[in-house]
Amino acid sequence: MNPFPAWTLIMNGLFVFCLATTAAGALIAVASVRLIRAVCGLAICCFGLAGLYYFLQSPFLALMEILIYVGAVCVTIVFAVMLAEPDEPGKDASKGFSVLWTGIAVTAATAIFLGVVRLALSWDWVRPEARVNDGSMKAVGTALLTTYSMAFELISLALLVAILGALAIARTGRTKP
Repeated sequence: MNPFPAWTLIMNGLFVFCLATTAAGALIAVASVRLIRAVCGLAICCFGLAGLYYFLQSPFLALMEILIYVGAVCVTIVFAVMLAEPDEPGKDASKGFSVLWTGIAVTAATAIFLGVVRLALSWDWVRPEARVNDGSMKAVGTALLTTYSMAFELISLALLVAILGALAIARTGRTKP
């Protein structure tokens, strides 16, 4: 029996709040017509993901999520938008909208979601062994260069792609000539 049932209720509420924040931010990012609102949705989604990482007992990864994605990627995109030329008045933003592409995207997203749900429900989840980590710079550096080297490289690759995309937007503007 749990000696602190209120504590469990609070933690479950915070977890659901982090999930809702992630989902709401993702929906704002995807459904927004304006780029600045989409970037704000991305930042909200990243804050929710950082909360989920913290619940997975990975405070370092939660902090890196905030520093790299919110502090670097989102700010870089905002700077690119500010440097880009404004849209010409009278242009329709929904000109390239296609019902066919929307249907394909919804079908692909549904297939991926159902595949992940099926995998999660059929997987034999084993609780990981507790590892003792003192949190020192040596331990973090060793973990980054050995155990988590692939994740570290993928984060740097995502940052590079975001910076290149922001530079491309800044150079050519939001509309094609």
